[in-house]
Amino acid sequence: METRQALILGALAALAAPAAVPAQEVAMFGNTPSRNMVSDETGVVGEWDVDTGRNVLWSQPVGSQAYGGPVVANGRVYVGTNNEGRRDPAIDGDRGVVMAFAADTGVFLWQMVHPKLPAGRVNDWPRQGVCSTAFMEGDRIYYVSNEAHIVCLDANGFANGNDGPFTDEDDTGEIAGDIIWSYDMIGELDVFPHNLATGSPLVIGDVLYTVTSNGVDEGHVNVPSPFSPDFIALDKNTGELLWESTPVGENVLHGAWTNPAYAEINGRAQVIFPGGDGVIYSLDAATGELIWQFDCNPKDSEWILGGRGTRNNILSTPVVYNNKVYIGVGQDPEHGEAPGHFWVIDATGTGDVTDTHAVWHRGGEDFYRTMSTAAIADGVLYISSLSGFLHALDPETGEEFWTYDTFAAVWGSPFVVDGKVFLGDEDGDVAVLRAGKELEVLGEYNLGASVYCTPVVKDGVLYVLTRNRIWAFQEGAQSDPL
Repeated sequence: METRQALILGALAALAAPAAVPAQEVAMFGNTPSRNMVSDETGVVGEWDVDTGRNVLWSQPVGSQAYGGPVVANGRVYVGTNNEGRRDPAIDGDRGVVMAFAADTGVFLWQMVHPKLPAGRVNDWPRQGVCSTAFMEGDRIYYVSNEAHIVCLDANGFANGNDGPFTDEDDTGEIAGDIIWSYDMIGELDVFPHNLATGSPLVIGDVLYTVTSNGVDEGHVNVPSPFSPDFIALDKNTGELLWESTPVGENVLHGAWTNPAYAEINGRAQVIFPGGDGVIYSLDAATGELIWQFDCNPKDSEWILGGRGTRNNILSTPVVYNNKVYIGVGQDPEHGEAPGHFWVIDATGTGDVTDTHAVWHRGGEDFYRTMSTAAIADGVLYISSLSGFLHALDPETGEEFWTYDTFAAVWGSPFVVDGKVFLGDEDGDVAVLRAGKELEVLGEYNLGASVYCTPVVKDGVLYVLTRNRIWAFQEGAQSDPL
């Protein structure tokens, strides 16, 4: 039997070694491991009309709540949702669901259905479904289920048979998902997800990285599993645990629902993740050793139940750009609007760099709580807040070029592609703005339901997931009106 050391060395070899096989198509939250919400695609549509079907390639219903994705690769679109859409009449009730569609036609292909956790809303909030945005690589899909399982699926479903080593699926029908392996974080690590397990895994070489969503109890006072890991690395091929990290412990404020980023800085590969204590941590990608940490809250901040205090969680994903980390802080949207902070951190340090490595910072009345991830392109940083403001800033100095008000809450992130900035909001509008240092609104288009996710583009097609429907827009397309 292989030793743990041999497993780690084997799984991490791809971090340094050239690939022995042709590169496979990859897609993830934020497009690249740096998580910068920018694409180099061109020919992307900038306007559409859902009433007439102009520039609408296709549209499909999902569940009643959709927060995972969309993510597109290898001719397929994947979204995380709930079971209110009931693609299989034999499967009823509240479930977590991952759905797969054909990217060019919107034809529904298959779904993976997960039961809810028996503890209820403390660990698995009703009707929220699967909120994890999948990582796609070749014929494999990786995500975190509502059951707090890290799941590896066959991208083909059961179309090419039941692949293993996991072959004990309850549902093996034509539209069922096919599990390759599944890692139970509650059963194996005793983690305690607060409200929901989520997070978008990141795969580098043969290693999968993810947060564990460890959090507080239903009373928001105690941490049931203070010694369980906050962050883990698995072998992407087998699902075996390689290493774990527990920097947060009893200091978790609420929950931990965000995603890691990856970069090589000063020749050292590191994964950077926001902890549930409002601190961002950089770990050695090979060993999990702490490289540096930065507290994203002022020293005099305090945490008060219900979000009334001045200390914030981190619900955003860090973006690594030019050896700097860009990150904003916020709280559960149920806690409402309040002043927040946006930080730019020099990522070349070691140890606790809170007092030494802040490049610039916006906070207080200049920046409100955010759940959004930044986009940086052509000398402009775009970052939105829960209050609905989209800020265009100088990424080197923080100087503000302009601010756009959506007049609605924003949960997703700005997405920059083809000289345009796309941003969805809770009113169901998608704003399209000209990318650059001057504010120019190109249009605003309503999709009939809240847009909680970030748009993506693949092969010139713009994909937008609303609360209950997935849309595909393409220049010159024409579909029948709904």
